[in-house]
Amino acid sequence: MILNIFRGFLIGIAEIIPGVSGGTIALIVGIYERVISSVAAASKAAALLIRGNFRGSVGQFKQIDFQLIFPLLGGMFAAIFLAASVIENLLASQPENMRGLFAGLILASLYVPYRLAAKRWKPSDYFIGLIAALFALLFTSLPRSADVNPDLWVVFLAAGLAVCALALPGISGSFLLLALGLYAPTIAAVSGLDFVYLGVFVLGAIIGLGGFSTLLQWLLRNHHRLTLVVMTGLMTGSLRALWPWQSSDGRLDSPGDLTPLLLIVLGMAVVIGILLIERRIQSRQ
Repeated sequence: MILNIFRGFLIGIAEIIPGVSGGTIALIVGIYERVISSVAAASKAAALLIRGNFRGSVGQFKQIDFQLIFPLLGGMFAAIFLAASVIENLLASQPENMRGLFAGLILASLYVPYRLAAKRWKPSDYFIGLIAALFALLFTSLPRSADVNPDLWVVFLAAGLAVCALALPGISGSFLLLALGLYAPTIAAVSGLDFVYLGVFVLGAIIGLGGFSTLLQWLLRNHHRLTLVVMTGLMTGSLRALWPWQSSDGRLDSPGDLTPLLLIVLGMAVVIGILLIERRIQSRQ
């Protein structure tokens, strides 16, 4: 149980840092398949219960690995609440440096969906990826308010989308929140114990895990290459939001202090190290 709490703590730290995937950490510590199986069983149990199939729901419920899931969730929540206040302070006091670090983490993480899409991309793949990247670039270029107070329905939808990243090694849910402009408000809500915001976020995550993740699994099963090509393009275009030198309304400025460049390199090195460990573990298996 102590080991599973520690595993959950590592996954929680990964999930709160954009560019580092909790799914990758789960794969590295050897529990990815058990977690995915338990999540799938929980989703099926809920769906069967809603339909009135109580016996079938109980059968799926028994397939959940509670000895793993409960300690894992405890470790994850502990890590998220402990790290939130630290990251919130850094975002406020060191915005350029934090954007530089996040940019490095995500830049190196692009290799994961690129590799998973296909060993060799076709010209059509690059074209589709470019269209997706341009869409994300335009989206992240929209003017935004310095003080973001998102509507609760936006929080609900963003949580449902971000939680789907848990099912994909290499894809960061925190990055999706960052691209949508909801990372800082979510971190602030965790740090300040905004239970209304957190309640809506958790509700969206639960429904998203059962609904959006099913759609995502269908897309990956039936349109695997196309889905990951689009995902790679969206992640690439969204890097515009992490240009270190920008004003509070999102307008890009010319480079100033070069410290963010060093943090970009550091962030890339962290992700590359994690990916190398993951590859070694997979080769042994």
